[in-house]
Amino acid sequence: MNIYVNQMGYLPNNNKTAILALPQDACTQPTNAPVHVQICEAGGTCILEKDAIFFGSDDASGDYVWQLDFSELTSPGSYVIRYADKVSYPFSVGDGLYGSLNILLSKMLYYQRCGMELTEDYAGHYARKACHTAPTVLWTEYKKFLDGELSESTMQKFDIRGGWHDAGDYGRYTTAAACALGHILYAYRFFPEAFTASLNIPESGNGIPDILNECRYELDWMLQMQAADGSVYHKQTTQNHAAFVMPHEDTHQMLLLPPSSMATADFVATMALASRIYRPFDEAFADRALAAAKKSQTWLETHPEFLFEHVKECRTGGYGDRSDIDERMWAAMELFRTTGEAGYFEQAKHFFDAHPNPVQYGWGDISGFTGWALLEDELMGDTIANKTFGISSDESKFRNAYKTLLHKEADQLSDVIAACGYGVALESNEYCWGSNLTVLNRGMLFATVYRLTLKPEYHRAVIRQMDYLLGVNATDYSYVTGVGTHAFCNPHNRVTVADGIAETIPGYVSGGANGTRWIDPVARELIPEGTPSMKCFVDRWECYSLNEITIYWNSPAIFCAAFLDSTK
Repeated sequence: MNIYVNQMGYLPNNNKTAILALPQDACTQPTNAPVHVQICEAGGTCILEKDAIFFGSDDASGDYVWQLDFSELTSPGSYVIRYADKVSYPFSVGDGLYGSLNILLSKMLYYQRCGMELTEDYAGHYARKACHTAPTVLWTEYKKFLDGELSESTMQKFDIRGGWHDAGDYGRYTTAAACALGHILYAYRFFPEAFTASLNIPESGNGIPDILNECRYELDWMLQMQAADGSVYHKQTTQNHAAFVMPHEDTHQMLLLPPSSMATADFVATMALASRIYRPFDEAFADRALAAAKKSQTWLETHPEFLFEHVKECRTGGYGDRSDIDERMWAAMELFRTTGEAGYFEQAKHFFDAHPNPVQYGWGDISGFTGWALLEDELMGDTIANKTFGISSDESKFRNAYKTLLHKEADQLSDVIAACGYGVALESNEYCWGSNLTVLNRGMLFATVYRLTLKPEYHRAVIRQMDYLLGVNATDYSYVTGVGTHAFCNPHNRVTVADGIAETIPGYVSGGANGTRWIDPVARELIPEGTPSMKCFVDRWECYSLNEITIYWNSPAIFCAAFLDSTK
C-alpha cells in the first residue's frame, strides 16, 4: 500500500487529502472496505486515527485508490501517516507554507536571467557569469550570410539583451514571456498581499515589490523586441539549441526571428497590463509601456491577417500557432481596460464572438487572460457585479456571458476531479508534454471562479491541484525541486546539468507525467509500454518531454500559491 501526501504540507484551516493506493496489476480486486490509518507526530505519537474511504479503480494511475480526508488536523507540526508497515513522507501543517513556496517559485525567474552576472550575494553557490551579451542579427540577414550573399560586417547588429531564459534552453520567446508575465502580473493584481517578501535580488529594497522588480527585467527585454514599425519579433535564439554547457559558454550567433501577429498582440496586451500595474511605482515606465502597446496595436490593425513564418532551419522552440484570435482579443481588452477607449472594447467583443471557448491560460491559447482583464474589478474584490466602464449595456452582457463560460468550464472540470481517484483535473488522455501546466492552468481557473462565487468547492479544487503537484500523485514525486522529501532533482535544464553542483536550484516546476512517451527516446527506453499515463515519469535530465522546466510552468504555480496564501 503506497501513501501519497503533499510533501510540503497543508494550511491549518484548509482541506487536507492524502491517497492510499495499490497498483491494479499487483493485486486482485479489493473489497470496498475502508482502510484504517494513524496520523502521527514525526516523533511517533499517534494523535489521530481515521478511515481512508475506498474510491475504486483509477484509470490514469492504474491504481485502486482510497482517499483520506484529515481536515480536522489543524495543530501546527510535522506529521506522517501510518498504515501497517507503511509510513508516508513527512509533511507539515502550519501557516505560511504557500508564502514560502512562492518565494522559491518566484526566485526561479532570477536564476533564469540572461545577459547579466548572477553574483554570490543573490545566487549563493549558483552564481554564474554574464551570458549572451554579444550583438544579435536578423535571421533573414544571417541566412544570406550563410549562403554567401552578405558579409558578416554588413549585417545589421542589435544590442538586445536581458530577459529570462525560457526553459531548459537559452532561447527567449515573446509569446512564452507574455504568458508567464500575464500569470504573474495578474497574480500580483489579485493577491498583492502574497507578494510582500523579499526575493533577495539586486533590485530588492527599491520600494517596488520584488515580484514586480523581477517581471520588469523581462518587460525591459520585451520592449527591445519591438521593431521600428511596431511589429514584434517572435523570438531571440541561436540557430540550434546549445549543448549542455553553462550559458556564458554558449557563444553561437544570437538571432532575431521574424515578427508574428501572435507575438505582437501578446506584446500589446502585456505592455498595456504593465502600464496599469507599474503606474503607482514608475509613471515614466507606465507611459512608455502604454505608448509601445499603442504603436504595436496600430501595426496589428493594419495587418489583420494571421502572420507567422516557420523557419525550418532554426531548430529552437517554434512556438507556432494556428490562430491569433485569442492574442488579438487579449490585446484589445487590455488596451480598453487601460485607456477606456470604446473602439478597443468593440474589437475585443468581435474576437470573443469568434472564439469557441475563450477560457484557456496557456501560451497556445491565451484567451482566458481576456476574462481577467474584463472582470478585473470583481476579481480584485469589487462587489458591484455589473459595474461598467461607461460604454454601454454591451459591457455588462459581455461580463455575464464570460462568467457563464467560466462557471461552465469549472463545473465540467469539477466532474473530472470527481472521477479521478487522485483528485486531479486531468483526463487519462491528457497527460502529455507539460501536463503540469494543464493542471496548474485549471487551478487558476478554479481560483478565478472562486473569487467570483466564493463557493468552497472551487477553493478545494485549487488545493487538490497543488496537492497533486507537491506529491499526491502516482509517481510519488513532488514536482518542485527542493520542496518535499522526494522532490524531483534532475531537470532538463542546461544550467543545472552543467554547473557541477550536486544540489539542484530549488523552485523549478517539472513538466510532469507524459503518457506520449514515444516522442522521447530516453523516456521510451525507461518507461515500459502500457504504463498508466499518470505514472509515465522518470527523474532523468535527458527526458525533455518529462522533466524540462520553463518560466510558464512556474508562473501558474506562482498564481495558485499566491491564491492559497491569500485565502488561508
